[in-house]
Amino acid sequence: MGEHRGVKTPARFPLLVATAALALAGCAPAADAPATPSASPTPTPTSTPTPTPTPTLDPLAGMSLEDKVGQLFMVGTSVEGANPTTLAAVQNDHIGGIFLHGRSDAGTDAITQLVSGFTSTVPAGRPPLWVATDQEGGTVQVLSGPGFDGIPSALDQARSDDAALRASAGAWGAQLAAAGVDMNLAPVADIVTSAEFAASNPPIGELAREYGYDEATVAAKSGAFAAGMRDGGVLPTLKHFPGLGHVDDNTDYSTGVTDQTVTADGPDVGVYSAVLPQGDAVVMLSTAIYAQIDPSAPAAFSPAVVGVLRDRVGFDGVVTVDDLSAARQVQPWSPADRATLAIDAGVDLLLVSADPSVYPEMQQAVLSRARTDPAFAAKVDAAARRILDQKASMP
Repeated sequence: MGEHRGVKTPARFPLLVATAALALAGCAPAADAPATPSASPTPTPTSTPTPTPTPTLDPLAGMSLEDKVGQLFMVGTSVEGANPTTLAAVQNDHIGGIFLHGRSDAGTDAITQLVSGFTSTVPAGRPPLWVATDQEGGTVQVLSGPGFDGIPSALDQARSDDAALRASAGAWGAQLAAAGVDMNLAPVADIVTSAEFAASNPPIGELAREYGYDEATVAAKSGAFAAGMRDGGVLPTLKHFPGLGHVDDNTDYSTGVTDQTVTADGPDVGVYSAVLPQGDAVVMLSTAIYAQIDPSAPAAFSPAVVGVLRDRVGFDGVVTVDDLSAARQVQPWSPADRATLAIDAGVDLLLVSADPSVYPEMQQAVLSRARTDPAFAAKVDAAARRILDQKASMP
């Protein structure tokens, strides 16, 4: 505060001070004795101690390679009950998260019980388990029933002003949090080419999952939804980078799906540049191929596409991918190759949502590669660190 505690202050009136002191002692000086002022003490400033910086603890300290690899996986389980493979992955491999897939109208109590069956197996001192689902609204709403509002489609949500949409999403997020879900794989941040093209865009427009047809609208509405999720205590996930609004096939059901429109500096990427600085979020990569960025590989396996997100957009948070287990687009690659190619490209969190049975092969492939390839092991470390840092920042 600029104050030196313990520094002596010199007397401003030394003669008066000395006279008063002698009078109190019963020996006032003679009247004709010349007054001799006492010397003022010279203040000796004390040095302000340099604060010792608090060491930043490495979140990976003490973690085995197996534990670090485990954090890189989010494995699916049916909303109807705990999948044995997924439960074993939580208990034995300490995976980073689970994903609730399917459709449930059983309400909050049933989902809370399902989630607790997983989270209760995580020992004290271990990183918390992310619990995620798809709660976009419209045709893509996994959880409904008592305690969960019916959520309109993104196209209908966009008719609300930004503040109203944020408030609604805050309520929807709080409902997820009350059931133990702390990550939502939403909102959709894809720009569909036009309202006329929407019916020809199977993954997004055909299902009314788009917030609009231009960068400004999609950024405003997806940003409002994401902010509402955070308000409700849930981490949002913007998807599907760098955009699925221009393709005429669905990566879930087709192979070779290729986008000819999206560019590294176009409006589709611009949405992410606008929304990501607003608050914590995860970004999900598409599994489509982007001819204008990297025609050689799906986005999920492309260092070039990840580079656009990291370098051009400037995002340093957690990057996940669309489903790597059952989507037709990735079937030409073995489960082992899907996992290692994604991490090699710079992906942090591997989503194995629809078919958990492929998880053991993926986990073993990543573990084996990390044991023998130092550069790959460094990527595993970087991904695990980003995941743990994000978890540590959550309430």
